[in-house]
Amino acid sequence: MNPVIGLDIAKGESQGRAFLDKGQPYGKSFTVHHTHEGLDAFHSFLKLIEEETGQKPMVILESTGHYHLPITRFLEDHNCLFVVVNPILSYQAKKLSSLRKVKTDAVDAYALCELFYKEDFEHHKTRGVQLLNLRNLSRQHDAITGSYIQIKLQFQAILDQVFPEFKGVFGDLHSAVSLKTLLEFPTSEAVLSAGKTKISEKIASLCTRRSDRWATEKAEALMAAADRNPYRKAPFQSHLISLEMYVSMLLHYREHLTALEKQLDALANEIEEYQIIQSIPGIGEKIAATIISEIGEIDRFNHPKKLVAFAGVDPSVHISGKFTATINRITKRGSSRLRHTLFLAVLCGLRRSGTKGLLRQENHGRKAS
Repeated sequence: MNPVIGLDIAKGESQGRAFLDKGQPYGKSFTVHHTHEGLDAFHSFLKLIEEETGQKPMVILESTGHYHLPITRFLEDHNCLFVVVNPILSYQAKKLSSLRKVKTDAVDAYALCELFYKEDFEHHKTRGVQLLNLRNLSRQHDAITGSYIQIKLQFQAILDQVFPEFKGVFGDLHSAVSLKTLLEFPTSEAVLSAGKTKISEKIASLCTRRSDRWATEKAEALMAAADRNPYRKAPFQSHLISLEMYVSMLLHYREHLTALEKQLDALANEIEEYQIIQSIPGIGEKIAATIISEIGEIDRFNHPKKLVAFAGVDPSVHISGKFTATINRITKRGSSRLRHTLFLAVLCGLRRSGTKGLLRQENHGRKAS
């Protein structure tokens, strides 16, 4: 016998259905609550199925973000066999299983069991904690970077309405010394009333690694910007409140990103492949860490084509009758994060080699001809 239990995962609970063998459903559908008591009850049910069939049942479930993690961690801790299915595969199987349009959790769990007998699945292999930590930190870094960029845009919109000439004072508008100086002198009126000496002392205290002469030059540049600025005062008090809020948020985001980058670098340096993959042109520290963490253990893929498919960069195939498509797009069915990172690596490699400009010239020449 080949027992299997299908679980349709939802937030906080799952709907399950058991099969003793192909075409032999066992009992009715049941609910598994993602609590300590609920998971213990599910483990007892697994033992009952094992006693009935004489074999350990396989648990099959969809990958659903983070909602399936309580189940998979529990199964790993108790050395249970389970399969995590790509949602695309299970969705196609559900569509083809019946002409009727029925969507319930119980039906989905039943369909997962039927899918198990149709496909040749390998049980889930536990990933290393080190690579999972690296992946989580890498994804967190990307998420915070996205929020940081949005705050930058909102900050610049407010700055344009309060002190637009401030942008040219410091080389990097979003550097710590620039933001803290703006926090101290947010308007032209504040700059002009403070005077060059006070501003120079403040800048020197914010950036001790630079010379006093540099601080004086920046103070003079800030005074000149205040003279050119079209607004002496902020048009609305709400703008000043928003400006202070955005500056504080940018400073906090910078601190968090710096801390994450240190932790990423420390984790990645413990992995042998981290240095090897950086020998490829266009791949630096951040891209290397992301590629390694998203791929995980390379022995999960027993053939190069499987890794290509996991990245979603394999070409699609379209053949119908006597027609065979010659221009095929990539499938984009795998890891979008890995695919995006590989795209960035290619762009960086082209910029370093100067090939990007040559390709643009060639394309321009083709269009002209």
